[in-house]
Amino acid sequence: MSSEAEPRSVKGACLCGEVQIEVTLPSLWCTHCHCLNCRRAHGAAFVTFVGFPAERFRVTSGAHLRVCFLTDTGATRSFCSRCGSTLTYESPRWPGEVHVVLASLQAPIDRAPEGHVYVDHKAPWWEIRDSLPQRGGETGTEPR
Repeated sequence: MSSEAEPRSVKGACLCGEVQIEVTLPSLWCTHCHCLNCRRAHGAAFVTFVGFPAERFRVTSGAHLRVCFLTDTGATRSFCSRCGSTLTYESPRWPGEVHVVLASLQAPIDRAPEGHVYVDHKAPWWEIRDSLPQRGGETGTEPR
């Protein structure tokens, strides 16, 4: 008998609830992204993503409604074709990872957001007021 606790799963869904997802903790990281593509895809000043190894992410219901969009950067964004909620981001830059929109998860995860990335591209009308580390530069992830 193992003394280690069973890994905890967290469920999530799109706005209409038709696409259901599940992730298994531990997560890899959690951050706020301010890149132009994320801002446009979400219609917001930034989006908060949590990263998981691909094998710890699964669609549990409504996979037929999950649409994938290949961006000009070679990344794939997924969303619900019924309500338009964005769900995930996958990029060749981070192979084997699925970045899940934190707001789609229905319970707390194992960490709070740890920083801001692509801050050189942030919305000009938004001021970052917290003390989390900010990253930017050419890669969007370089210390500032």
